[in-house]
Amino acid sequence: MDVERARAWEERYRAGQTGWDRGGVSPALLHWLDSGRLTPCRILVPGCGYGHEVVELARRGFEVWGLDIAPSPLARLRVQLDAEDLDARLVQADVLTWQAVQPFDAIYEQTCLCALAPAEWADYARQLHGWLRPGGELYALFMQTHAPGGPPYHCDLGEMRTLFDQALWDWVEPPQRRVPHPSGRYEYAAVLRRRA
Repeated sequence: MDVERARAWEERYRAGQTGWDRGGVSPALLHWLDSGRLTPCRILVPGCGYGHEVVELARRGFEVWGLDIAPSPLARLRVQLDAEDLDARLVQADVLTWQAVQPFDAIYEQTCLCALAPAEWADYARQLHGWLRPGGELYALFMQTHAPGGPPYHCDLGEMRTLFDQALWDWVEPPQRRVPHPSGRYEYAAVLRRRA
């Protein structure tokens, strides 16, 4: 693990500089769950932070893994999971280097991509592809800031289609849900399926 990267993210959490965190479960995830689009399976939440979605997925019977580089949000998440007697696997590691022992059926990507510098996006996209089994699905929320700088960084939809290109991914659902974010920004929700 990159110690400097871990320290930098820990400092952000301690300083409350987490503009990507919505403070609760995303309405997009609730829609996917309540509609039956996403059903219990082995699922990864990379860059899970405080883990609002990890808790919700655990409540609904998923085999859920939460991954983050910073220790303090994972510690807070562990306290919440224990208080509710919920089971989830939490891993402190760098999303750009961590390797899963076995692939996942699904990945919920909400706040990780937009928190990474755009120069790291291609490496992260390769990680996402490698973590999923063939036919596995990526439930993604692409942050729309329409502003320079970050994090969170603007995830232009044209760039996202290039990053998650059709040689490796099927866009099962085009971005069709504009999801408001408490910061005043919004996200586009899309489901992508890993090709074999």
